[in-house]
Amino acid sequence: MRDPGDAWVEGPEGKFWGKFGSAGLLVFDGGRGVLLQHRAVWSHHGGTWGLPGGALHEGEAAVDGALREAWEEAGVPGESVELLFTSVWDIGYWSYTTVAVSAVEPFEAVISDPESLALEWFAPEDVAGLPLHPGFEKAWPGLLERLQTNG
Repeated sequence: MRDPGDAWVEGPEGKFWGKFGSAGLLVFDGGRGVLLQHRAVWSHHGGTWGLPGGALHEGEAAVDGALREAWEEAGVPGESVELLFTSVWDIGYWSYTTVAVSAVEPFEAVISDPESLALEWFAPEDVAGLPLHPGFEKAWPGLLERLQTNG
C-alpha cells in the first residue's frame, strides 16, 4: 500500500517528490568516505549520484524518515550511525532535509530496492567530480564544509 506522502508537489520553484517533504541520509565513514547512491535511470534525475532517501510520511521527523529510507534503499542500519547535523532547504511548499551521520560501526551497504544502480563509498574530495543529482550538487560544498568541521 502506497503512503500518502509518496506524491509530487508543484509550485513556483518546480515539482518535487514528497507531499510532506523529503529527506536523505549523508553517511560519513572516516575510513571509507561518504556513501552515495547511483540513482536508477527511470527515477527523477536518474543516472546521477545522490543520497539514499525519499518522501517523508505524514508527521514523520526528517531524521526518522532519512534513516527509514536509507535502511529501505541501502541497508544502512540505524544503530550503526550517529547524528552529526541536519541541513534544511525549505522553499515554503516543500522542504528537503539532509541528515548527516557518522558511521560508528562499519556496515556494508546493500541495494535493497530498484531505486539504486549502485551504492559506493567516495572520498569527500572526489564527490564534486561525479554526475550529481542537481539538488545535491548545489548543497555539496556547504555539506562538505560542515562535515569537515563536525565529522
